[in-house]
Amino acid sequence: MTVVRIAAAGLALLLATACTAPTPPRGEESTAAGTVCAPPQGAPGPETATTIDVIEQAYFCILGNYYSGATLDARSLLTAGFVALTQELNRNGRDLPEATMPALTGDRKADWTAFETVYRKITDQVPDLRDKLAIVTLEAIVAALGDDHAGWTHDVEQPPDYYDGDGYGLGFQASVDDSQADGNLGVALAPLFVTTVQGGAAQDAGLRPGDIIESINGSAPFIDGQATPAINALYPQYPEARPVRLRLLRQSTGRRWSVTLQPGLFQRDLVALQVVRSKLLDDDIAHVRLTSFLPDSADRVLRAISRLRAGRTLSGVVLDLRGNSGGSPTEAVRLLSAFVHGKVTAYQCAVDGKCATSRTDDTVELLGLPLVVLTDAGCASACEHFSSAAKDLRIGQLVGTRTAGVISGPAQAYLLRNNTALGFPARHHLGPNHEVIDRVGVPPDHYVPLTPKDAAAGRDPALAKALTLLHK
Repeated sequence: MTVVRIAAAGLALLLATACTAPTPPRGEESTAAGTVCAPPQGAPGPETATTIDVIEQAYFCILGNYYSGATLDARSLLTAGFVALTQELNRNGRDLPEATMPALTGDRKADWTAFETVYRKITDQVPDLRDKLAIVTLEAIVAALGDDHAGWTHDVEQPPDYYDGDGYGLGFQASVDDSQADGNLGVALAPLFVTTVQGGAAQDAGLRPGDIIESINGSAPFIDGQATPAINALYPQYPEARPVRLRLLRQSTGRRWSVTLQPGLFQRDLVALQVVRSKLLDDDIAHVRLTSFLPDSADRVLRAISRLRAGRTLSGVVLDLRGNSGGSPTEAVRLLSAFVHGKVTAYQCAVDGKCATSRTDDTVELLGLPLVVLTDAGCASACEHFSSAAKDLRIGQLVGTRTAGVISGPAQAYLLRNNTALGFPARHHLGPNHEVIDRVGVPPDHYVPLTPKDAAAGRDPALAKALTLLHK
């Protein structure tokens, strides 16, 4: 499966589920325009070709169900789609005199008819490109929403002989992680360096945590402090197998060298793949790392704290949400409810400003323990729901770096007639103080970034700060 322009894992999981749903019966999906879309139910048939009829269905699905669909200028979607269409023609050396954008008036149905008429004239002349043109057009229409929880998924080949523990890529994580590289580079901070060696090509080449990456395939990862798309090459998607050439600096020795890494499958540490990991620190602090807000994850965190609490008095909890790319808002609320009752944890607002509230689940037993939350730029979506509520409601201090700012709103999946899925939010997320978090992120109470020297020495300054705060 591939996800177009999706940074948050919660939406990716939702859309993965959506792709196992059936195409609605023809009578239910068809109107005069054949544009009705519906949430998936059950298992689908195989994916079929993306056609202009599928694009039409997606276009009206967005206008009828997206957060700002009622007020959206639909011309922006059609213009983006047509730009992608003509660019693809150019890339293939097949530009046509008929490939001229039709005049659009703002009438959604009339504009669609004008768009479709020109689209069909173009694709009828290049039938061998028809499938590719349809895909890039629909991708561009969805991307034009500019929403980090909007995307389109369709089936692609999966890695062969996949089993738990397999990873695919270069075999390491960097200070700009894969979720940031996938469309969220604005939060990335220089320098770029190796944080974890997982195995594979990186391990074979002798890379170590703290090694600074000075160039990627000859391009600088940062220019004037701004991250560049070169960083995307660090996280190739299967089945891409192009080698990646890195220029590295090891500060401890001053050594500079180049290495070429070949992407491939490698076996990852199964312990590192666990969603919840816990341990006792300083004999009185529960340190719990939560990598995703998957179903039942809140209860698993609470059970882990209960086990660590058995037979001793705890001074507090360090909840480590670094790299947590999101998941279920329900799980975020449930975990928050172990620290506070009777509070609003977030607002989900429609485009007209009317908001529904997310409230604590006061059936969850309160822990009665001080809390410190570790955050970084990999903390997104439901992770930011938790972090913003912890900060606003003053139930815990945040330590680390600002979160990702990838929390436009909970996404709903809609099945298209070719058994692919759209996903986007019907409401947008605001924090407990009615603040916008999307594209802004949640700032920590204590800014404690990881440096290359820290990584090389195996130090965790954010965790050290958390322990200091809980021991005051």
